[in-house]
Amino acid sequence: MYRDHTRVIAIGDRVIGGGNPVLIQSMTNTKTEDVKATVEQILSLEQAGCEIIRCAVPSHEAARALSEIKRQIHIPLVADIHFDYRLAIEAMENGADKIRINPGNIGSRERIQAVVDVAKERKVPIRVGVNSGSLEKELVEKYHGVTAKGLVESALDKVRTIEEMGYDQLVISIKSSDVLMCAKAHELIARETDYPLHVGITEAGTLYSGTIKSAVGLGIILNQGIGDTIRVSLTGAPLEEVKAAKRILKTLGLRNGGIEVVSCPTCGRTQIDLIGLANQVENMVQDIPLDLKVAVMGCVVNGPGEAKEADIGIAGGKGNGLLIKKGEIVKKVPETDLLDCLREELLNWRQ
Repeated sequence: MYRDHTRVIAIGDRVIGGGNPVLIQSMTNTKTEDVKATVEQILSLEQAGCEIIRCAVPSHEAARALSEIKRQIHIPLVADIHFDYRLAIEAMENGADKIRINPGNIGSRERIQAVVDVAKERKVPIRVGVNSGSLEKELVEKYHGVTAKGLVESALDKVRTIEEMGYDQLVISIKSSDVLMCAKAHELIARETDYPLHVGITEAGTLYSGTIKSAVGLGIILNQGIGDTIRVSLTGAPLEEVKAAKRILKTLGLRNGGIEVVSCPTCGRTQIDLIGLANQVENMVQDIPLDLKVAVMGCVVNGPGEAKEADIGIAGGKGNGLLIKKGEIVKKVPETDLLDCLREELLNWRQ
């Protein structure tokens, strides 16, 4: 498998590549200069399961703020740099654990060398990022449009530039909003390099469409053994990115832990508000640190049988419901008490 053989890169106190777990990344949407707001958001993301956080650094004030932000958080901090090479240097001087640059927009070779020299001195890895929206004109012409091959060639050209400058602590990112193009690009580049890959579908969209596009794209890529860190890019709260990423990894068997909620579709036999109940259960279990499968079923006819693959479940009826463990009915409770009954069982769970 590809990720088992990528080189190991240290990002702060975490490592990626070499078969290490795929780490979840997100990006703050606060003004980085606002240390209080940025730290508050990062701490909430940590609580949700974020393992690497990236902050935009569009100004010297933002770069200087990284020092104070880093002191108050517990996960590696990545500085996102565009255009101004001096900001990359200043971000590293203020404690960035990794920097994200596109060498193509940093400027001259001398400016790239200046960034690489500081990264080498401070042992800060560089994520080389290429997006389909900023693919070089000559590669667009060469491949008659934006293509997977063009993305790969662009990324590897930039990697070689940095390698020639004497540095190889690199992570590669090639993103496109075209899911199938993105998947193909990752298949191609995984055969060409052993650098760890940061995977995501860029500009995926809103919470609804973006989650679906990301799940499909990341599912295709990760299931081939490709990818060492991931970000679900959504037009929405970063917290939703982390929740979606956790679910994608868990669905693919790449992450254990956390309660998985399964629920049946509604049908004519449903006599309770199954949709509302399932959503309540999913929200309720977020803070319970168990590795269990919880079933939420809409009727007492098929509920016990359908829930037998789950560790515990509830099935609703008219005015009442059942508590089920491993397919066996253990208790009948009023419908209004179902949620509290389930939570009580989970909080007092014994393996």
